[in-house]
Amino acid sequence: MEKKIVFSGIQPTGEIHLGNYFGSLKQWLDLQNKYFCFFSVVNLHALTEPISPSSLEENTLKTTTYLLSLGLDPKKVILFVQSDIPYHTELTWLLSVVTPVGDLLRMTQFKDKANQFKETVNAGLLNYPILMASDILLYKAEYIPVGKDQLQHLELTREIARRFNRRFGQTFPLPKAVLEERGAKIMSLAEPKKKMSKSLGEEHYLGIFEEPEKIREKIAKAVTDSGKEIKYDQEKKPGIANLLRIYSLVEGKEIKEIEKEFQGKGYAEFKKILAEKIIDYFSQSREKFLAMKDKKEEIREILKEGRRKAEKIAQKNIEEIRQKVGLKY
Repeated sequence: MEKKIVFSGIQPTGEIHLGNYFGSLKQWLDLQNKYFCFFSVVNLHALTEPISPSSLEENTLKTTTYLLSLGLDPKKVILFVQSDIPYHTELTWLLSVVTPVGDLLRMTQFKDKANQFKETVNAGLLNYPILMASDILLYKAEYIPVGKDQLQHLELTREIARRFNRRFGQTFPLPKAVLEERGAKIMSLAEPKKKMSKSLGEEHYLGIFEEPEKIREKIAKAVTDSGKEIKYDQEKKPGIANLLRIYSLVEGKEIKEIEKEFQGKGYAEFKKILAEKIIDYFSQSREKFLAMKDKKEEIREILKEGRRKAEKIAQKNIEEIRQKVGLKY
């Protein structure tokens, strides 16, 4: 435990898309070689939106398989399912008593979801950031790889930790964001002024494990802008700017270099080449997934081992926390 501690989680809600990968998951692969990492499939968070029990169970295993296919090594990290460790929900309650309701109501993601699901908005959506704080603080994590959309939640986690420490004594470190600036916000293929998200619909996101032909089709249909010049301008040309950002990430080139490469060429040619770059970038991971996707018992064994390791550390920490708040007698 001498290394700095990292925590991050991913919801099991189906496809992993470009925004998930470049906004957060790519960092997981880098961080696993440097830090003591806890990575979790956060299935309790997924319950804030309608999902069938069978889909949740299936997606939990599928998401784990995606992570392993991308190169996450269970020998280097603790990979586990959130609901397997009951201390997450216990700590959520203990943190809720130091969290003002006003702070939760100010969360941008809650306001957006409340507007989107006006008829079905639930208390879980409001309390989501407290559960996220519990995920992080239970393991006393110091570094959190996140996308830009989660920065507000992470700042609330820091504030919750401060409040708990002031009331009950120094217990939690204040976690810091690890942000991949270039890939932190990949935009929708259909509405490039909105963040890429599965909730917007099929045409808005690009799943990295989708069939090559599907990837070609989605990139070909991706919204561009008036004019023909392939130039990065986030305000005037958000569509082509988004595609240039994706090209830069999969090819490892600066955007200026890509602009020069496609000077005088059209959108159709650019999109065709981009689609092939994306397919090539994820081809090995896709092959690994196809080889692993039916080995469910092996995946369950990996998660059982992750549960054993995570539970040992979580139990030690929750006992200290119970002592601090007066629940040990």
